[in-house]
Amino acid sequence: MNTPDDSIAPVSSELRQALPGDAPAIHALMRPFVAQRLLLGRSEAEVIELTRHGFVAMSEERCMGFSAVEIYSPKLAELQCLAVHPNVQRHGVGRRLVGMCIDRAKSLGIMEVLAISSSEDFLRSCGFDFSLPDQKKALFYQIRPRNFTDL
Repeated sequence: MNTPDDSIAPVSSELRQALPGDAPAIHALMRPFVAQRLLLGRSEAEVIELTRHGFVAMSEERCMGFSAVEIYSPKLAELQCLAVHPNVQRHGVGRRLVGMCIDRAKSLGIMEVLAISSSEDFLRSCGFDFSLPDQKKALFYQIRPRNFTDL
């Protein structure tokens, strides 16, 4: 995937808890993924809310990776908004962000974390699998249209 600034060489990233003030940098990271319809667009308020249980990979002031876990109940949470800048993909950033989200869910006593993604192989390599293989699949009823241009 190409982004507006692919000239950046792979860099080391500091992984940490996301902060509400990171929202502009997270939006900048997500924008190309949203444009390619790989992620749903999120408003600034939604991103700020996701930082509560979200994590970033930062290189100086630039967000190179983001993921969050949204807690629905003591039984269920969802991995959301996993995005890693192409220049640091395949360097373990995504796997570490997913691990931090899973660790957060574990620390909160959550039973299961779900992920909805087109990256099935990557998620399986992180330990995700179908809960009830060949028995049940998730279906969605769309109440309002998805807006991929919220960013």
